[in-house]
Amino acid sequence: MLTHPSKTAFGDFQTPLELARAVCGLIAQTGFDPASILEPTCGIGTFLQAALETFPNARRVLGFELNPHYVSQAQHVYAKIRSQARVEIHQANFFLTDWQALIATLSEPMLVIGNPPWVTNSALSTLNSANTPVKANLDHLRGIDALTGKSNFDISEWMLRKNLEWLDGKHGMLAVLCKTTVARKVLAYAWQRGMRIASASLYHFDSRAYFGVAVDACLLLVHSHPAGNSQQCAVFSTLQTHYPARVFGWQDGVIVADLALYQKWRALFGTGLKGWRSGIKHDSSQLFELRVEHGKLINGLGEVVDLEPDVLFPLLKSSDLAARRQPRLWMVVPQQTMSDDPSRLQVDAPKTWHYLTTHADLLDKRKSSIYKNRPRFSIFGVGSYSFAPWKIAISGLYKNSNLLGYHLTKGVRWFLMILAISFRATLKRSAISCTNS
Repeated sequence: MLTHPSKTAFGDFQTPLELARAVCGLIAQTGFDPASILEPTCGIGTFLQAALETFPNARRVLGFELNPHYVSQAQHVYAKIRSQARVEIHQANFFLTDWQALIATLSEPMLVIGNPPWVTNSALSTLNSANTPVKANLDHLRGIDALTGKSNFDISEWMLRKNLEWLDGKHGMLAVLCKTTVARKVLAYAWQRGMRIASASLYHFDSRAYFGVAVDACLLLVHSHPAGNSQQCAVFSTLQTHYPARVFGWQDGVIVADLALYQKWRALFGTGLKGWRSGIKHDSSQLFELRVEHGKLINGLGEVVDLEPDVLFPLLKSSDLAARRQPRLWMVVPQQTMSDDPSRLQVDAPKTWHYLTTHADLLDKRKSSIYKNRPRFSIFGVGSYSFAPWKIAISGLYKNSNLLGYHLTKGVRWFLMILAISFRATLKRSAISCTNS
């Protein structure tokens, strides 16, 4: 497992030659025979070596790599390989290269292959790495989504979007190793924009065996063609599997995990749900989350807390949902809307206001930019939906769904989870936080 910071900054997981050969073998089985082969982040060049072995008819092979030491290693390897193809290895930064001009010089069919960096934009920022793309709001996110983390992305996702844009309208194939979540997002991006895809397939593989990391990873194959109009992807359990386990795709304006099941139950598809909320955020569990001990409220600092009931609400965390247990904590909710000023508590709930001001030193240190230019002691993600009588809560951290129903105490009535969890609070108001445990 590669853990050195400099390698992490580049998402550096070099592909074993065994795996590269298996990937190229799968490509050959589809009948695809490229005239040009391009690897935009070739590392030490194992993918290009496997491609040269598998596709002897290729006329031009190009590899690009940022790390100069890897460039030297790759050039040394290819100097020993006898091939009729014109092989070129260049040092280059993916984000500064004029790829469109380069693509225009390559003959079709064209194979874009590789293993782009497995690292996120925020991780690179933490490492102070400059190995990132120019910032652009490609998905037209609202400013608030960007502030709360939705704008974070895998660098490979940005790269693969570009790869598909290069191949759109051309006879070519994209063959890359990536996280499975990235593969789905990239395909959704292409389908939503009507890119001309003839077929797509996804092959799971054991990332721990090849790279020493426990990541849900896959080989993504996308065959592009000027007449392509497919919006579905076959999913294979392993690189050796011959028949797909399922097919997912783009249907009715959304990505559908299993097209066969969707078609079977499509008549039940409703139109009432408009979107999901992520729950209340506060960034200070020590002060906003309270436990009950011997009938008293205790904060994360071990202090006994005496607050007005109107600002206290039962709190369900992801672990509570998964363990099917009633709320164990209470949350201090100082606002009813995002525009509400907590200073009103001086009159409405003086004990709570005293509690917040007593710990102002901790609350004022919260670093998230979502609190910038907002009233002091503000929280985030609170609104009329926070106090609605019914809610649906889904924990994205757990794979299994459960069917259950039982009676909860402390003002919370029936608790039901089928594919999700909904609950009703009988307090004057109810609130839920999806804070991860």
